[in-house]
Amino acid sequence: MAAYLFVQIKMTSGKGWPEYRAAVDTLAEKFGGRYIVRGAVEIEVLEGTHDGRRLVVFEFPSMEAIHAFWHSPEYVAAKKFREGAADLDVWAVPGV
Repeated sequence: MAAYLFVQIKMTSGKGWPEYRAAVDTLAEKFGGRYIVRGAVEIEVLEGTHDGRRLVVFEFPSMEAIHAFWHSPEYVAAKKFREGAADLDVWAVPGV
C-alpha cells in the first residue's frame, strides 16, 4: 500500500540546502519515492489557515520504504547538510 511523506519547510539560511536537496532527490528515488508536490509556496487555503511554509509531498511504495529511506545511513548523512538551513516538520502517513 502506498504511503506519503509530508514535509513543511521554513527556510532559515539556505546554506547547505542545494546539497541536501540533491541528496534527497537521489535517495528518495532509490527507495521507491517520487515527488507529488515539490516546494509549493502558492497554497490555496480553502478552510482554516496556512502558516506560509513550503510544502513537499512524496509518495513511497509503503511505510516500510519510508522508514528504510529515513533511517538509511545515506539520509542520516544528508540531513547534516540542512542543519541550520531550514526547520522542518515531517509526517509519514499510510495510504488507503
